[in-house]
Amino acid sequence: MDVRHVTADAETFTCNAYLAVGEENTLVDAGAWDGVIDQIRTHVEDVDAVALTHQHGDHVAELESVVEEFDPDVYAYDDHPLRTEAIDDGDTVTIGDETFDVVYTPGHADDHVAFVSETTLFSGDVVVHDDGAFDYGSFGRTDMAGQSRERLIESIEDLLERLPESVEHMYSGHGGVFHGDVRDVVETALQRAEKREPKYPDE
Repeated sequence: MDVRHVTADAETFTCNAYLAVGEENTLVDAGAWDGVIDQIRTHVEDVDAVALTHQHGDHVAELESVVEEFDPDVYAYDDHPLRTEAIDDGDTVTIGDETFDVVYTPGHADDHVAFVSETTLFSGDVVVHDDGAFDYGSFGRTDMAGQSRERLIESIEDLLERLPESVEHMYSGHGGVFHGDVRDVVETALQRAEKREPKYPDE
């Protein structure tokens, strides 16, 4: 599957937004960079769908602009004025050329989901490869109101149960893209989360 990191050049704080080019040109998260439309336009003429991992501001700030520009279907777990398709745990969505299972993964956000296919994981913020706190297996922060380390741990466990051994590409909400043994990275993140050690000094 052809995946383009369309917020890679952003100079302001944003999540990683990914454009999966294929049968269904799909944007995974819209990000918070006002240059995302122009960047998308360098790859495709149209966007068929947007799939949201969750609705924190750094993931949805540019959603309205994307919808105005491309009029895509918008898949989201929680209600949103621009949502056209509600998704729930166990549903499937097409991203690019592949079918992805929706895995409900709260803890960092109550509405968080990850998208899993036979080859690829769009993990949002539940698990990331590196983020400045840890390398080779980190996880979303849980020190703010409404967040829960306990629930995040359960979510990573659920994700592992439903992660095929064949997955070798991980596109996360922050940090770098990872290609290789994705299961090992997720297991490493789980081990760190289970230690209950603060990820940030003020946590």
